[in-house]
Amino acid sequence: MAEKMRLGRRWESYQPSKSIWFWSCAACVVATIVVGFAWGGWVTGGTATRMAANAADAGRAQLAAATCVARFDLGGDAAAQLAALKKADSYDRGDMISKNGWVTMPGDAAPVPGAADICAQRLLNTEPATAAKG
Repeated sequence: MAEKMRLGRRWESYQPSKSIWFWSCAACVVATIVVGFAWGGWVTGGTATRMAANAADAGRAQLAAATCVARFDLGGDAAAQLAALKKADSYDRGDMISKNGWVTMPGDAAPVPGAADICAQRLLNTEPATAAKG
């Protein structure tokens, strides 16, 4: 009876055909791409550009909101403005801040998108510096 070959000997004697090599390589490429995009964090160039633009817009809104809080605190009637802001409906607060020009950066004609809501939230969570002094 013929003796069964061990795995190591079978591996040494195996000679795959060209089509086996090709399809094995193609399957490895496809598997690498699927794993890379699904779990590896790979993104396309368009997605990366969109993500960078969104991050820049969010950063600009955060900066404008920080200057908004400082400009709000420097106003002569910060305590009265804060009381009016607290009385206003939540959906009117951003418009109220935008109308006063606190989220419009110097040199710009329009307010920074998204900054008014961030500024309103920060103002409601902290007391203005002028109100705390008075």
